Amino acid sequence: MANRAHKEILKRQIEARAKLWPKLDEAMLWNMDNEGWVALPRLMPLMMSIMDDMSGKGFPVSRTYLELWARLREEQFLTLNRPEEMAFHAGFEGQRALRTWKDRVNRLAEMGFIGLQVGPIGDLSFAVFYNPYYVVKRAYLKGEVQERKWQALIIRANETNIFDLDDIDDNGELVVREEEEEPPKPKRKPKRRSPIRKKPPAKAS
Repeated sequence: MANRAHKEILKRQIEARAKLWPKLDEAMLWNMDNEGWVALPRLMPLMMSIMDDMSGKGFPVSRTYLELWARLREEQFLTLNRPEEMAFHAGFEGQRALRTWKDRVNRLAEMGFIGLQVGPIGDLSFAVFYNPYYVVKRAYLKGEVQERKWQALIIRANETNIFDLDDIDDNGELVVREEEEEPPKPKRKPKRRSPIRKKPPAKAS
């Protein structure tokens, strides 16, 4: 059902685009069907704004977070083995570029968005990425998130069928939900086999 609805929305969007840009050359569009793309939450822009608020004025962390996120795969784990490159891609240049990048990464860890582990390249060798919805809700419960941005987050999350915020209770604890057991399938009645009828013996000619 969801897949069918998605196809219907896509069809309508393509039809609307064709009316607005009838001479559009589709070869000029950015095709998502290749290795140069990464999954991105629909609420990432708002998340980034909230992150910067939490980090404090003059210490924005969102560009650093987004640059790291763009390197992630499904395992939500990253080896930070190219710090200079990561710093440059996040927009930091000059002699203090690497130092500034490390500061932003540490701030992300202090706020709870990522976890860090030591390794062969120092204190910032490995990173794991936690669910940002959990981090933001816990911050909101502590009064660290602007009310208007929190309201915008919960409304937009509801619109996009994201219910991760419900996983954290009002005490900031992760709610462990028991998996619903599937109802037992009704037993099929064994098919009744018709009795095998013996053929009468052939009459002697």
